[in-house]
Amino acid sequence: MTPPEKTDALELTQFPLDEQDAAALGPLYQRFKSFWADASEEPRAKFHRFIGATPSADGALFRPTDTPELPGIWCEPPSAAAERAILYLHGGAYTLGSADTYRGFVSQIAARAQARAFILDYPLAPETTAPVALELAREALDSLLARHRHVAVVGDSAGGGLALATVAGAARAPSTLAAEHTVGRVAAAVVFSPWTDLTLSGRSFEEKASSDVLLEPALLADAARGYIGNLAADDPRVSPLFGIPRGLPPLLIQAGTEELLLDDSRRYARAASGAGAAVRLELWQGLHHVFQLDVETLASARRALDRAAAFLSSAWLG
Repeated sequence: MTPPEKTDALELTQFPLDEQDAAALGPLYQRFKSFWADASEEPRAKFHRFIGATPSADGALFRPTDTPELPGIWCEPPSAAAERAILYLHGGAYTLGSADTYRGFVSQIAARAQARAFILDYPLAPETTAPVALELAREALDSLLARHRHVAVVGDSAGGGLALATVAGAARAPSTLAAEHTVGRVAAAVVFSPWTDLTLSGRSFEEKASSDVLLEPALLADAARGYIGNLAADDPRVSPLFGIPRGLPPLLIQAGTEELLLDDSRRYARAASGAGAAVRLELWQGLHHVFQLDVETLASARRALDRAAAFLSSAWLG
């Protein structure tokens, strides 16, 4: 790990590739290649199997929401503190994934952070376009703020972009709930490999095209068109990079250095710190998009999630 570099409110830390992880990546990437080479399975079912392979944390319980207008799943680790809650917004390029798909991965975060987590089942594109998912995420955030003192918003990939758009909206405008019904605060946001720019203008979108083992430029471009709907690609509601308000909560951004969306993390971190947010950017050398999913295989994944949980704990105590 390199010593953190601070520029204004941005703290950048770079992590060298773990030696054991370096040896594990070859077989891991071969598994990725073999898995995605089979085109016979419907894409959403295939994505569900891929992400759903992340194991659940010991003792974690899952239950559907009791609020029909906010579909999703609650994840409740045995050590959860009653005053803490996480709103989790899942990845999948806005076109894939569900709360059920992500229950194992989210349980790994929730158990480490000792908090309940609500995984929102937002509607997918292209059947439903922006800003519907964002509006539902804001409703879910307001609902958590009405019941919990400390709330964090967490997401990966497209869900990371949605998380950043959600906290930006909360920073621009007060809660839609009556003030007397809002008991909590947005204490922090944590995003893994966030998709912050649906114009696809980051340099890494081309520079990392040959090294990214999971994402393909053409597929992301198609997904972006399907999600945007009638909005412009640089509308902050779909591309939070282009509209960062003041008043954001502390942010932790983690990304691998071998992914198309690397610059989505780097540019957002710089811009958010320039807007006055306290931003911690962690770049993990030699690793892929949302490497944190591979908790069984990679020590770096476990370490990154431990650091994310410590960041949340610190924010909740602050």
